[in-house]
Amino acid sequence: MIYLDNAATTKTAPEVVEAMLPYFGEAYGNPSAIYSLGSAGKKAVNEARRAIASVINARQEEIYFTAGGTEADNWALKAAAESYREKGRHIITTKLEHHAVLHTCRYLEKKGYEVTYLDVDADGLVDVDVLKAAIRPDTILISVMFANNEIGTIEPVGEIGAIARERGILFHTDAVQAFGQVPVDVEELNVDMLSASAHKVNGPKGVGMLYIRTGLKLRSFIHGGAQERNRRAGTENVPGIVGFGAAAARAMRLMEDKGKKERELRDYLIQNIEKQVPYCRLNGHRERRLPGNVNFSFRFIEGESLLIMLDMKGICASSGSACTSGSLDPSHVLLAIGLKHEEAHGSLRMTLSEENTKEELDEVVEALKAIVSRLREMSPLYEDFVKSQKTGK
Repeated sequence: MIYLDNAATTKTAPEVVEAMLPYFGEAYGNPSAIYSLGSAGKKAVNEARRAIASVINARQEEIYFTAGGTEADNWALKAAAESYREKGRHIITTKLEHHAVLHTCRYLEKKGYEVTYLDVDADGLVDVDVLKAAIRPDTILISVMFANNEIGTIEPVGEIGAIARERGILFHTDAVQAFGQVPVDVEELNVDMLSASAHKVNGPKGVGMLYIRTGLKLRSFIHGGAQERNRRAGTENVPGIVGFGAAAARAMRLMEDKGKKERELRDYLIQNIEKQVPYCRLNGHRERRLPGNVNFSFRFIEGESLLIMLDMKGICASSGSACTSGSLDPSHVLLAIGLKHEEAHGSLRMTLSEENTKEELDEVVEALKAIVSRLREMSPLYEDFVKSQKTGK
């Protein structure tokens, strides 16, 4: 098997599993308990909190654990909207956010909030001047993702954060794809809230975090107990949190070398696809993109058929976000960067890890050449295109 879907989820690292195991067995106490069995869990949770905070240059007490990135996005937007509604009811975001943000914004619109969805350019970048122009006296929140989960484009988060701070507007960034992959400094970037998820950095599924800058008055998201300093009720997922902490420490330690190798593999794959597979388009910014992200649209084919045929050859990839992989609708991200519906339907996302090799990628390119050629042979659109090329019409 050649696994190229690391943006959807990553393999849990052996050292992460090892760190988690004691908290399923001998150290199973509830961290809210005052006896020593519970205290061991509480200590482990706080150690994980410190490890995660260090990745983004935050304070330990600014990290709040959640059940994943989706919950963290929901919490940031809903709590900010409710807590600051007396100041205003206008929110700014972009058209290529993850659905955890977009669907939450749609929910808030039904509650009486106004949301401006910014356009992006052909590479998926937000125009900072357009964002500035969208700010109103009643704007209370800007939410722009750090890096896009489908096309890998890294947004000008620092510039946006500076604008938000200058105007006294809260700034949230969904950093699920960026956390542990590229350097993130919440102080330098003027970020007020940041979402991240463990399973994108070789940690366990079902655990994430929301960074909340000290001083923000945000309401509780889940009620029922005093956990997470009265902001998120429910017994802590100690094994998951410990795994997240171990994964964060590992990501921080390996970031530079891992990123260098993934960029080399990414550029090697992009170069070979563009050389060997005709009528393809690289989606996302060529330089300002995540180290392991490769996203192409292939004209005259259906992405679903491509994925199935790649799977038959033992190659795991996707056509976009794992959260929408069962949808027949074209990617909202690809439509946002200007692709036509038929182009968006022919997309393929391959997201690499440091464990991939050039030999594997050579196999992938050979498989793509054969599969794309076969699918185009069955396409009436491709047949018409070839005839038009021959006749010049």
